[in-house]
Amino acid sequence: MLFAGSWITPQKVCAQDASVSFQVFYNELSPYGTWVNNSQYGFVWVPDVAPGFIPYATNGYWVFTDEGWTWVSNYPWGWAPFHYGRWYTDPYYGPMWVPDNEWGPGWVSWRRSEGYYGWAPIGPGISISIAYGNGYSIPDNQWTFVRDRDFGRRNINNYYVDHSRNVTIIHNSTVISNTRENRVRNVSYNAGPDRNDVEKHGGKPVVPVAIRESSKPGQSMNKNQLQIYRPQVQKPMTAGDKPAPARVSQMKDVKPPSQRTYGKPKPVETPQEVHHPLPPVKTGQPAKQQEPVRQQPASQPAKQQAAPQKHQQPASQPAKPQAAPQQQQHQQPASQPTKQQAAPQQRQQPAQQQHQQPAKQQAAPQQRQASPPQKQGEERPPHLPAGSF
Repeated sequence: MLFAGSWITPQKVCAQDASVSFQVFYNELSPYGTWVNNSQYGFVWVPDVAPGFIPYATNGYWVFTDEGWTWVSNYPWGWAPFHYGRWYTDPYYGPMWVPDNEWGPGWVSWRRSEGYYGWAPIGPGISISIAYGNGYSIPDNQWTFVRDRDFGRRNINNYYVDHSRNVTIIHNSTVISNTRENRVRNVSYNAGPDRNDVEKHGGKPVVPVAIRESSKPGQSMNKNQLQIYRPQVQKPMTAGDKPAPARVSQMKDVKPPSQRTYGKPKPVETPQEVHHPLPPVKTGQPAKQQEPVRQQPASQPAKQQAAPQKHQQPASQPAKPQAAPQQQQHQQPASQPTKQQAAPQQRQQPAQQQHQQPAKQQAAPQQRQASPPQKQGEERPPHLPAGSF
């Protein structure tokens, strides 16, 4: 039994020690925002979201898990910026996210006032011990408050208190210090309001949600289970092995929130795709397939010209009168005198007109107009041949 226990324990430790680098953030979040090089924080991420976006307030809600109150985001990228790293709001560029390696249910500061719960994002580089110390404060306009009876709703965004009341509520509130420590991940965080207190003011029980590990980036809620990707992220140890985004923009090129476009994610661009383009062999295949198509039209005109000759040269007619119209039709299409001379021959050979090309049929009206009018008394019956008078 002792031998079996000593063999199983290292297996669990090895599974928990599996980690990824910051590259997973750079690759997975690139389609949904812009990575910029900040002089103070390094690579920061600016999301492509609608104006008015507020971290831990827009498009999401809180659920109670074994880790405490956990933020569930409806954004496809919400598994990372709301559980790793920190948010800060720039006066011009809006909210930006600074990545970090510690996972938590939500990196926010909590407050409790009479009839209200409130929270606000913790800034970059701020640990739990500093965030709940006396010297750290968050601007009043970055707090989100909701009545205690509405806390825990899945549509909690419909019950936010107007920000104009933040100053009054904050001055009459106290800090919620519910610190927990995850010894497996070696991280401390704030679990948020007490479950019994929320049930008391809400008038209904709080149903816990179980967290299930996901093997790929993303998160989803299914039957009171939160499946979320939360690997152990390792910080770069050396400067030479430092991951970086495939595309980095300058801060001066970032547009304010009111001028950004949001909607479909941008194409994924990874360093592997940049350094390993497709082989050039495929670019020559379409040209080889099109060569037979370009050669076919050259042989078609000869067949089309040969077909009328079989119909225009019956055995009973001489070859010379028929050869002349063919040369005039192909070599002098714009010559009207030649067409006028060919008109009598066409009247004497009605059988040929049925097999002539469309170009000859269009020329017939011009030939009839060019022929001189007949005098009175010279009209011949239609049943007599030409030259009988």
